Parts: sequence; C-alpha cells; structure tokens
Amino acid sequence: MKKKFLALMLSALMILSLAACGGGDDTADQTGDGAGTEEPAGDGQTYTVGIIQQMQHVALDAATEGFQAALTEKLGDSVSIEFENASGDPSNYSTIANNFVSQNVDLIMANGTSALQAAASATSTIPILGTSITEYGVALGIDDFTGVTGYNVSGTSDLAPLDQQAAMLQEWFPEAQTVGLLYCSAEPNSQYQVDTVQGYLEEAGITCTQYSFSDSNDISAVATTACTENDVIYVPTDNTAANNAELLGNISLDTQTPIIAGEEGICRGCGVATLTISYYDIGYATGEMAYEILVNGADPAEMEIQYAPQFTPKYNPDMCDAFGLTPPDGYEAIEPAA
Repeated sequence: MKKKFLALMLSALMILSLAACGGGDDTADQTGDGAGTEEPAGDGQTYTVGIIQQMQHVALDAATEGFQAALTEKLGDSVSIEFENASGDPSNYSTIANNFVSQNVDLIMANGTSALQAAASATSTIPILGTSITEYGVALGIDDFTGVTGYNVSGTSDLAPLDQQAAMLQEWFPEAQTVGLLYCSAEPNSQYQVDTVQGYLEEAGITCTQYSFSDSNDISAVATTACTENDVIYVPTDNTAANNAELLGNISLDTQTPIIAGEEGICRGCGVATLTISYYDIGYATGEMAYEILVNGADPAEMEIQYAPQFTPKYNPDMCDAFGLTPPDGYEAIEPAA
C-alpha cells in the first residue's frame, strides 16, 4: 500500500511539474507575441496641445478648426487642446507661449506669423507647428530657406502664387495705371507679399506705391489715402487687414476704388476678387503633422513645410455689383459668411 501510495504521489508531482512548465512556456509566448504586435496609435497615451491664434478672423478661425478636427479624429479623448486667442495684442503672444512652455505641453500650434515668432522664441525643445504662415524663411529670419527649418519648427503655408495674383489684378483691371499696396508693417510676411507683387506689376508697366499701417488704429487713415491716390488696391494675406476687412470695404466703396485681396476672408469683406486657398485644409494638414510628431515621433526639424494643394479664383458678388463688374470665366462666387 505504501509503495502504491508513493507511486501515486510521484505521478501527481510529475503532472504538476509538467503543467507548471507548460504554463511558463505559454506566458513566454504571450509576452513575445505582445512585443511583436504594434499597439494602436496613441493607446494609453495622453497629449496636451496648446494653440496660439494671433487674432480672430475667418481665415485663422478656419485653420484652427481644421487643426482641431484632424487631431480629434485621430486621437479622440487622448488629446487635450488648450486654445488661446491673442486678440492681435503683441504682449499676449509671448505671454501665451511662455504659459504653454511652463505647462510643458507636448506641442504648440501657432496660427499666424507673430504667434509663430513668439512660440519659437519661447522654446527650442517643445515641437512647434505653424499654420497660416506665408513664408517661413521670412517669418523666422532664415536665410536661403530650403523648406525645412532645421530645428523644432515646421508647419503649413498659406502662400498663393503671387505672380498669378498680380496677373489677376491685370485681368480684372487692364486699364489700371496705379496700384496701391496696402499692408500692416508689423507683419513681415505682408511686406514679402507686397514686395513680390509690386515686382510683377512694375514689370507690366504699372506704377505701384506701398501704404503701410502699424495696427488697427491707423488703418482707416492709411487706407483712405491709398484708395484716393490709386486706381486699384492690392491687400495681401494680412491678419490686421483681415480683422478690419469690412472697414476697408466701406472705404473702397466710398472712394470707388476696387480691391484685389490675397485670400477669401479678406475678399468677402472688402475685395472684388481673389486667388485663395482653403484655410480649413491647411489647418487639417497641420493637425496630421501634429499626429506624426506626437504618436510616431516625427522630428519637426526634418519635416518639410507643406503648401496648399490647390488655389481657387473667387469673386465677391456684392462688391462686383457695387462696382458694376462682371467676373471673368472660371471664377467662383464667395458665399456670405455664416
């Protein structure tokens, strides 16, 4: 009996030992499988993104909306977005940027040239993406800019073909002899645009004069002078002009001086025509870039600046009616603001 009992005990121990070994093998296999399987992007991770919007107007609002849509579609509740509107006040740009740095956010999105400059000055380590920036080399003071910044900044551009905008002005107003170039002197990308457009127009024999205002306080006086002294006005993608587009429109009508605008939002308020991009689309593309940085570890120093894939000629029906103008073929009507 004792021998039979001992045999049974030994058999039981062997079975338990084999089961334990088998369980250990299963655990090792599961660990190995887990290590070789890519987890869903962002799973278990949370991110905080700060947005500095330079001021509120249609174009910048659309870019911010597109950016937020892209991030929430891709990351859902895994991303927390903190939005700050600087309201066009230069003192706010740095304050907001520094607050985001002190919070150690995972990424800063700067919507507008001055907002980008403030963010870039505030941190050299937190990834920064710009949008609604016309020319990054000009905005960031990079000589011989090649499309990548080489440091923690990348983003999307709202630059439309300036030669085509100059040609558009001539298409609409072939008899124009004088053109006033109206822009904010505080925005370096506005200076870049008017300089470039002036070059194209002067090649065509048109006399050009630049009129700069420093902020919203002197825009009315400067715009009135520009409209009084010229046949046509060109307004680039300028944030201060965009924020005062209806004022410019009233001056344009009072002096009967039509305006060609750099983008749709400005044109809706004061222009007769524009060659424009979708700011929602470039904002969305910026959100996709943010996802690549946050989730996939992309380096903004090596990410090329992205440009709008298409440009659309549009006209403002109300302003065209007021000036008795018929749009050329191929122009889309700008819809009224919602």
